Amino acid sequence: MPPATPAADNTRAALMMVASMAFFAVEDLFLKRSAEAMPPGQVLALTGAAGACVFWALAAGQRQAVLSREALRGVPLWRTLAEAAAAMLYIVALALAPLSMTSALLQASPLVVVAGAALFLGETVGWRRWASILVGFAGVLVILEPWGAAFDPTGLLTVACVVALAARDLLTRTMPARIGTFQVATWAYLGLVPSGALLMAGMGQSFLWPTPWQWAGLAGALVSGLFGYYAVVAAMRLGEVSVVAPFRYTRLVFALAIAMVFLGERPSGTTLVGAALVVGSGLYAFARERARKRASLIV
Repeated sequence: MPPATPAADNTRAALMMVASMAFFAVEDLFLKRSAEAMPPGQVLALTGAAGACVFWALAAGQRQAVLSREALRGVPLWRTLAEAAAAMLYIVALALAPLSMTSALLQASPLVVVAGAALFLGETVGWRRWASILVGFAGVLVILEPWGAAFDPTGLLTVACVVALAARDLLTRTMPARIGTFQVATWAYLGLVPSGALLMAGMGQSFLWPTPWQWAGLAGALVSGLFGYYAVVAAMRLGEVSVVAPFRYTRLVFALAIAMVFLGERPSGTTLVGAALVVGSGLYAFARERARKRASLIV
């Protein structure tokens, strides 16, 4: 058979990215159901422990040390803390806020990463991308409606989660190359266990033994999350980042469909308009970055 062309690789990578976003949307449904039935911190700790076992085994297979002093200092430690903070905020948001609103707000994460890269990592961001970032932030305000009676303060949990996720991604960019992917993933999942316990203590909740159906829901969240993680890593390695990354926004489509079909949600017009602004500005930012890279190659 002839070797695959770059276009074919990008097509397969895009399909993998779409599949990963579908898995993550399903994971959100399982997590939301679980966090509504059990303490959110307990859901976080249990899924963290299970995920850590899986990635620890994968790290061992790749001869990547998990029990390392490197995990407890510098960038790896701060990344784990950012991941734990984002997970704590997100699991509570899933339990309290509509899935459609939470998913729409989550789409602002790439824009915050671009802004953070310009402010803290010295990356060059032109005025057009800054304009797209401002439009995206305006979309966040439209979704939240802080000026109206429909304002839901639980949406601020997702906004804080987006900031924590951006910090995690920026820290990931500065991670030493010698640290393996499975090491990082294991440390992240391990960090969810104490953060879940801390969340339970802060909310004054105690452990509730899950019913068989609740165990099944937790297993569904774990399996769909692991498949999603595998698919997104495969997509980013197979295709060009500038081509594949925009397909992350398909997660919103899957999330809205799941929220309407399985949770009976009906997203408001302002949520849809705000989501369109956020997604549109994000796609424009990706397009500008791709154009900039092409121009630099020509020069």
